[in-house]
Amino acid sequence: MKDNEYLRLNAVDRFKTLDAGIVKDLNELVSLAAAVCQTPVALVTLLDKDVQWFKASVGTEVECTPRSVSFCNNTIKQTQLVIIPDLLADPNHKTNPLVTGEPYVRFYAGSPLITKDGFAIGSLCVIDMEPRGLTEHQKKALKTLASQVVNLMELQWSLNNLEHQYQKEHEQIQARKAYEIKLRAVFDSSNDTHILVGRNYDVLAFNRSASIFLRSHYKHNLCIGDSILTYTEPAVLNQFKKYFSIALSGRSIKREWRLMPGTPLECWKVTTFVPVRDDDGIVIGVSLNSTDITHRKRQEAYINVQNEALQRIAMIQSHELRRPVASLMGIMDLLKMENIYFNYFEMMELTVNELDEKIRGIVKDSEDTLQGRHLAIVA
Repeated sequence: MKDNEYLRLNAVDRFKTLDAGIVKDLNELVSLAAAVCQTPVALVTLLDKDVQWFKASVGTEVECTPRSVSFCNNTIKQTQLVIIPDLLADPNHKTNPLVTGEPYVRFYAGSPLITKDGFAIGSLCVIDMEPRGLTEHQKKALKTLASQVVNLMELQWSLNNLEHQYQKEHEQIQARKAYEIKLRAVFDSSNDTHILVGRNYDVLAFNRSASIFLRSHYKHNLCIGDSILTYTEPAVLNQFKKYFSIALSGRSIKREWRLMPGTPLECWKVTTFVPVRDDDGIVIGVSLNSTDITHRKRQEAYINVQNEALQRIAMIQSHELRRPVASLMGIMDLLKMENIYFNYFEMMELTVNELDEKIRGIVKDSEDTLQGRHLAIVA
């Protein structure tokens, strides 16, 4: 039997609250103990830090007493039945107020209640107001009934623990299901395709967008356990394996793909290969997260075509349009060198210079537009 008081009190705490059904059974046991031992009082006691609790009783209406006056203080230190034939003659109890005053207890016999893990939490005891003893049959019966008291109390504690554990696990399962439902809703509502792939290229999970994409582009119904290589175009297969291997090594990586080129279903995808780890940090697979960038790619191609057209226009503006203006400006310079002036000469020179300035402005605007488009594509 263990004598650590702190741990013993923890054991007592397990049984301080008993179900009504267990209390009824305990009361039947103490009634049987009183009948067998032929005593007016029988109790199931629990010894807390400062209080002795009566969890079942016959012959008294009292529910507790201070632990300091408890006869069971000595009983919980024993492993066998404790019998005190005459408390008034016992040096340890003759001054006890329960002996010297009401109810004038004279006889006590108690069997310790020892739990399965070895803690004495209280006793099953019988009490009389006259000095007396117990027969061997009564002693054996009291010890047997004490064992049954412990069995009943521990059974309830075990059942309560199981119920509490079941309730806790049930709540955790319900919370996990609710979380998974919300996560799945977000997962399936995404326009991006998400596929979780094991180390051996086996499909572990996928969202609705991934299923629709593979069905519409490759006429395949994606299933758990399929090999992702089945859905990978031969032209990019080696690159796919390379990036998949990098992710398995623990590093995320991103790649753009042009899929089904030259067909009406041609599209561009940017795929991120993300390593997936277990609770121990070991990579168990790869998450393939793909975003359709076809619209962006087509816009870039359209902008490139426009830029090429603008470059051609800028070339024409800077060379073809400026050539005759440059010739006129040269002629005007020659006339000046020869000191040849005529009516409207200055007006003609002003007009030629103004035309040259306008053409330069147009060329600069075209160059600025090209530069802005280039920055927009880069961004």
